[in-house]
Amino acid sequence: MTALVAAGTSCQTSPAELRFPADFWWGAATAAYQIEGAIDEDGRTPCIWDTFAAIPGKIANSDSGHPACEHYFRLREDVALMAGLGLAAYRFSIAWPRVRPRGGERTNPAGLAFYDRLVDELLSAGIKPVATLYHWDLPQELEDAGGWTNRDTAFRFADYAAGVADRLGDRVRLWCTLNEPWCSAFLGYGIGVHAPGRRDHAAALAATHHLLLAHGLAVRALRAAGPVPVSLAVNAGTVRAVSTDPADADAARRIDGLLNRIFLDPVFRGRYPADVLADTARISDWSFVRDGDLSLIGSPIDALGLNYYQPDLVGAAATPNPGPVPYPTGEQVAWHDLPGPRTAMDWAIDPTGLEAVLLRVGRDYGDLPLYVTENGAAFPDHVVDGQIDDLDRIDFLRRHLAAAHRALSAGANLRGYFVWSLLDNFEWAYGYAHRFGLIHVDYATQRRTLKRSAHWYRGVIAAGGIDQP
Repeated sequence: MTALVAAGTSCQTSPAELRFPADFWWGAATAAYQIEGAIDEDGRTPCIWDTFAAIPGKIANSDSGHPACEHYFRLREDVALMAGLGLAAYRFSIAWPRVRPRGGERTNPAGLAFYDRLVDELLSAGIKPVATLYHWDLPQELEDAGGWTNRDTAFRFADYAAGVADRLGDRVRLWCTLNEPWCSAFLGYGIGVHAPGRRDHAAALAATHHLLLAHGLAVRALRAAGPVPVSLAVNAGTVRAVSTDPADADAARRIDGLLNRIFLDPVFRGRYPADVLADTARISDWSFVRDGDLSLIGSPIDALGLNYYQPDLVGAAATPNPGPVPYPTGEQVAWHDLPGPRTAMDWAIDPTGLEAVLLRVGRDYGDLPLYVTENGAAFPDHVVDGQIDDLDRIDFLRRHLAAAHRALSAGANLRGYFVWSLLDNFEWAYGYAHRFGLIHVDYATQRRTLKRSAHWYRGVIAAGGIDQP
């Protein structure tokens, strides 16, 4: 807690430079399934992404989490690369099926020992360990029993969290309970483009609640284990109406409710938004919410992580949208393309959305410490004479850091920034087709090569800020 509360808030700015506080957490992020590989090593059992990846057509090029970046075997090499960049913090996730095989109650010593070594290696390199407990790798046996639509999964998660905290809590500097529960619920259970691949909007709403319940239970378990600060990482976004027409404004309200407020209101206000409950009443009666749940979900946290990639531009739909949409009320909403450049994922590049969401969260939910826990972009990197001159990624990061600095200067309680991602990796349904990393990975040889963006970021960290974009 002390490290968070003591972080500075002032930043000196010259006309040519944008400087961040001296104790700002400059970091990078990864996730277990995306980089570790070793999917059947040392007692690890399958997760829902192993099962999903084995279904023909679900993952580009039939890719899977094997071998990924073989980080499980290259831990020291990768931490040395982080140290070379000068990272102040590293956000990683812990694989639930590696630590608690089959989602059971017994800890796998070999699996937990890997994270023990990782944390020690990070601390030896002067890097703060930031540990995410759930980045989408639910043990398959728990999915077979209902997954996140089953209330019991939340209690299994809390037990797993307590076991991990008991082993690592003396050295982890910040806990993150869940990563992007919206993706887990709406992409995994609502439209089936993520594991476990279900297509049921009522299931998505039940999963939303049980993920939040898991978060609340885990907060209490982590607090019982020690005084390490606790957070949650959400993909909170800026939702804009395509026009001032009341119907378009109402479409933006609906999507903001199901992207942002459905998660943030229970955590910070102890209730679900009334308009979201009304909007989804024809889908679910929300009977899965029990007495005492919202009190648990609203257990106070010490910080909030925000993952930001692009804003949404929406309006009223003249006709129902074709095909599945990730929201129960999506058939009343049309998505519009934003003008300007786009990434290799066809995502709009709009840093103003990051500035807006940082300020909005502070304004609406209180002045708690904020971290940008993911921000980055995929581009068509090319290796030429052993070099990767990813100037477009440098421009993306510079512009988003400038937006973060504007928010900080306007009063946002921003304490750190984590680039997504440290390494090129398995990008979920896109497989290995898109690269987000500061460090290029040759998947055939596992050779790591620092891209030009990595060298640039090292300079940013050394200087404590950026030149004016």
